[in-house]
Amino acid sequence: MATPKMNHDWHRLRDRIKSMWSDVEFDDQRMKKTRGSLRQMVTLIQERTDEPRAQIRQKIVAVM
Repeated sequence: MATPKMNHDWHRLRDRIKSMWSDVEFDDQRMKKTRGSLRQMVTLIQERTDEPRAQIRQKIVAVM
C-alpha cells in the first residue's frame, strides 16, 4: 500500500516528466502502470519521442 509521501513523490515525478516532454501526450493510465519501474517509464517515453534511451534515463534521474 502506497503511503501519502509515496503518492506525492509519484505525482511530482509524473508532472515533471509531462513538463519535460510537454509536446507529447501521455495517457495517465499508461503512466500509472510504469510507476516504480524506471525501465518501463523510459520505454514509454522512448516509444512516444524516439529519443535515445540513455538520454531519457539521464533526464528522469536528474529530476528524481
